[in-house]
Amino acid sequence: MNNLTIKEARRQLKAREISSVELTKSYLETIKKHNEQLNAFITITEKEALAQAEEADKRIAKDESTPLLGIPIALKDLYMTKDIKTTAGSRVLENYIGQYDATTVMLLKKAGAVILGKTNLDAWAHGSSGENSDFGPTKNPYNTEYVPGGSSSGSPVAVAAEMALAASGTDTGGSIRLPASFCNVVGLKPTYGRVSRYGVIAMASSLDSIGHFTKTVEDNAMYLQVTAGSYPHDGTTPPVSVPEYIKNINAGVKGLKIGVPKEYFIEGLDPRIKELTDKTLKWYEGQGAELIEISLPHTPYAIEVYYIIQTAEVSSNLARYTGVRYGHDRRYLGDEAKRRIMLGTYVLSAGYYDAYYKKAMQVRTLLKKDFEEAFKKVNVIITPASPTLPWKLGEKTDDPLAMYLSDIFTVHANLVGVPGLSVPMGFINGLPVGMQILGPHFSEEKLFQVGHAFELANPVWKERPSL
Repeated sequence: MNNLTIKEARRQLKAREISSVELTKSYLETIKKHNEQLNAFITITEKEALAQAEEADKRIAKDESTPLLGIPIALKDLYMTKDIKTTAGSRVLENYIGQYDATTVMLLKKAGAVILGKTNLDAWAHGSSGENSDFGPTKNPYNTEYVPGGSSSGSPVAVAAEMALAASGTDTGGSIRLPASFCNVVGLKPTYGRVSRYGVIAMASSLDSIGHFTKTVEDNAMYLQVTAGSYPHDGTTPPVSVPEYIKNINAGVKGLKIGVPKEYFIEGLDPRIKELTDKTLKWYEGQGAELIEISLPHTPYAIEVYYIIQTAEVSSNLARYTGVRYGHDRRYLGDEAKRRIMLGTYVLSAGYYDAYYKKAMQVRTLLKKDFEEAFKKVNVIITPASPTLPWKLGEKTDDPLAMYLSDIFTVHANLVGVPGLSVPMGFINGLPVGMQILGPHFSEEKLFQVGHAFELANPVWKERPSL
């Protein structure tokens, strides 16, 4: 039962072949079986999930229909949940009970989704590997000696290991797309503001995007259909209409122009990943798409710009955790949080603001112009999601710079606010590899179309881990 997609599960639920309670119990059993090994969940909400599943079955019996009705999902533990712990992966909030639901959680509940629990993450979403959690590292289900990627580590592991049908995440510099690539699942970072951030613990407010993980591209489109929109509690959600995301998903890629940025295929990219990406691009060309080499000239500066802006915003956002209103005080912050606070405070300090933060914001504008010019020539851009394969647990924990560089292909989308979709592309030495599809603002429908075409002909996602 756990090997279903959202699409298949919805069909079976609607036909009364299975019930949401049966489906939910199956996932809860799998969580209990594998969570000790993988450490994907911080909190399991069995009682609440079964009650939500019973309610979903009643709604299905009345012939109600929403994309996620009766579907068991998991939430990254940054999402506020009423009367359920929200820890942000940090001991600072170890016993914090949420007083309200984040907008996204409210929408998921309204749509009839069943929430199985809260997933592990790098504390405060600071990390690229899943090793910075105060509740222990998450393990890659394809090889538990390797990292699953971060910061949204538990969510893709839960989906890959059949512990949830789908899961939420956040993406500030690649925290959905990188772990999606490392765990052989589909991960979407939507356009900035496409999904409300209200009630999701902030990391870097101008960079954070609220997205999710699924097994397939079509499932991903169904999930976004529920969460996308403009909401009064969040001024960063613009009044842009939400299309029917699966309407043109089968349109194929014939006639589309795919941009291949030369700055991404450089020294430092694993040659095996380059070869697999080239093969994927040739497949698209064989389907009638046109490959066009493009230049994003300010790409070499993106990682530096990102780590100046991001740490500045982190230092501001973490300043509220004094232990006065909620949680423990800052003595409970981990090394990575302290490192980012110090870096961010430094670049915002008198005498250094103009030299670092202001200059970074100016280059951010140039990066945005690079993408605007590129999208005048092409419909989408395709790149590798990561320059490397997943690395072994502990391999980079003593080298923060090496860890930061793992986001070198993903930070651009957050800096300029465009959507990015990570789609499974293949395996190298038994470890998953994903491609990244980027598009103009609010082009998620096009990304789904391009990703779905590849997935239909190359169903890499069906290769589930052996646990």
